[in-house]
Amino acid sequence: MKKIQIILILLSAVIIIPTACKDKLPRPEIDKPANMVEPEGHNFSFENPPVIKKEGEVKFIRKDADTVISKIDVEIADNDLDRALGLMFRPEMEENHGMLFLFKNEVEQAFWMLNTIISLDILYVNSRGEIVKIYKNTKTESQESLPSGAPAINVIEVNAGYCETYGIKEGDFVDY
Repeated sequence: MKKIQIILILLSAVIIIPTACKDKLPRPEIDKPANMVEPEGHNFSFENPPVIKKEGEVKFIRKDADTVISKIDVEIADNDLDRALGLMFRPEMEENHGMLFLFKNEVEQAFWMLNTIISLDILYVNSRGEIVKIYKNTKTESQESLPSGAPAINVIEVNAGYCETYGIKEGDFVDY
């Protein structure tokens, strides 16, 4: 497994699930490695979710027509803590919003849905801006690994169904 994937998985694994609300189903218990500590700067929970903020835009471009399919506002995750937290703990997201994960190296990536309570479409993007893999309607709060299957330098998360609604497919491009 590549070094960046290991770092992302380890950082994600140290996020502790707060006690579930009485009116919600219990959240799965995750074993935290004994030598891991929770990263500083993180105080989010299901009761105290982060607010989605616009830090950029992503345009989806049809591969064979070079036309803009749609455009979203994105929050950018460009450091280990932001990438590990991703869209965790957020109860909802507007249709035209998403998160853009920026990595330094183009390698095979893998994401999971731990502590993510909204279903997402996850798009892996290579250094040419080409979408190399899409996972549609991901299962919430899942620890199942969703690998890119090809080198990717960026990942985009949007609401589940977004790719289907706008006809976004593997092989299409993005522009930031």
